[in-house]
Amino acid sequence: MPNYLGIDYGTKRIGLAWADELLISLPAGAIPGVECAGCWEALAAEVANRRITDLVVGYPVHMDGKVGRRAQEVDGFIEQLQARFGLPVYRVDERLTSAAARETVGGKPSAKGADKSGRVDATAACLILRDFLNNLNT
Repeated sequence: MPNYLGIDYGTKRIGLAWADELLISLPAGAIPGVECAGCWEALAAEVANRRITDLVVGYPVHMDGKVGRRAQEVDGFIEQLQARFGLPVYRVDERLTSAAARETVGGKPSAKGADKSGRVDATAACLILRDFLNNLNT
């Protein structure tokens, strides 16, 4: 049975979402970002506890479709995911997901970085995973 982990990459926080064979994306909180101690341990715990089979990572391309510096950071993160977990990793265009996530949880678009709880990050991961799951059936 498939178990998917949606990931909204971040340096301060990484948002997570989860889905199983029912293909319903649910927010799963946030863990420390890649610049923080404990990032990889927390991610490994999520992968193990949820018996993850597939990783889905938001890929931040520019509005014109070009790959910039942030997408290159995510490429490095994906390489580490593959090396550490040996699971399939899928990239999903995440343009505008953070703004949509802030709107969903009632935050203002100008409040970037103001959500210390990780709700926006988890909601962004949920939207990323939902987009991936919706495309599985097309």
